[in-house]
Amino acid sequence: MLAVNLTSDTVTRPTPAMRKAMFDAEVGDDVFRKDPTVNRLEAMAAERFGMEAALFCPSGTMTNQLAIKMHTQPLDEVICEEKSHVYQYEGGVYGLISNVAMNLVKGKAGKLLSGQIAAAVKPRADWLPVSKLVVLENTCNKGGGTIYTHDEASSLVREAREHKLACHLDGARLFNALVETGESTVDWGATFDTISICLSKGLGAPVGSLLLGPDELVQRARRFRKNLGGGMRQAGFLAAAGIYALENHVDRLAEDNARAKRLGEAIKELPYVTNLIPPQSNILIFDLKEESADSFLARLKDKGVEAVPFGPKTIRFTTHLDVNDAMIDHVIQVMNSFADASR
Repeated sequence: MLAVNLTSDTVTRPTPAMRKAMFDAEVGDDVFRKDPTVNRLEAMAAERFGMEAALFCPSGTMTNQLAIKMHTQPLDEVICEEKSHVYQYEGGVYGLISNVAMNLVKGKAGKLLSGQIAAAVKPRADWLPVSKLVVLENTCNKGGGTIYTHDEASSLVREAREHKLACHLDGARLFNALVETGESTVDWGATFDTISICLSKGLGAPVGSLLLGPDELVQRARRFRKNLGGGMRQAGFLAAAGIYALENHVDRLAEDNARAKRLGEAIKELPYVTNLIPPQSNILIFDLKEESADSFLARLKDKGVEAVPFGPKTIRFTTHLDVNDAMIDHVIQVMNSFADASR
């Protein structure tokens, strides 16, 4: 039976060519800034976005939280959409590491709308947190892989600047957006104070994210990365995978997006499916009319398909490097068979 893992794009495994690049990597001690492959990855990423510096970290949670730490002081607040990863899926660690509050805004499908930042900014008062930072997420995972265009994001950043707010982009899946819009990484780099990009999702590296920003901020973040236990020694083996991913796996993300869209088109009219969010990138979210998510996922697993619940009756499918067209055909066949069995 064909096995199809749609749980996340984090389940990708290094390709043989990526494994060779890792095996052949020149390494040193990155805590002493002596790992040439890490240094090359950081320089490559910074240059691609037209930013001054980059910092290689074990995870996107670390890069996002380092950005929050660098932009805020205790008792400040971060403005973000209520579905944002920094709020939903990073363990509430902003409270532990940065001692800040979250000011959650209900936008649309994970995206903030014009005017919402200005409306969310707190007036200055001794009993209120200080609004200091805006975080946007592109693409938005919980919103269904929704995409901000650069024009949309730039407008929101200008709104934030009017209130002297810093702006961080959680760009874990930014490249999934850019292969759809054709926009420039340099334009995005010029728009935000800091950007986080993930190497271990659709790009297929086994580990790692990068925090991009001004050199002074990145150097402060580097010190705090060490404080958090994120200083790595011969990390060049992992950085080599990131270099390979950036050089070889960006353009092919369009294939993942196309497969998610094909899957969405195939299942949107099924009698047990409702509230399907038309996929803009590689994430497909839909609700079940009657069956629980756990029951449905168990039936899928019996047919060789794995996915994750996103609510009591909500399912998320995520396409990625290790999902091909034959696998999408299999998932469509399984989903159709469930409809046939209910007739």
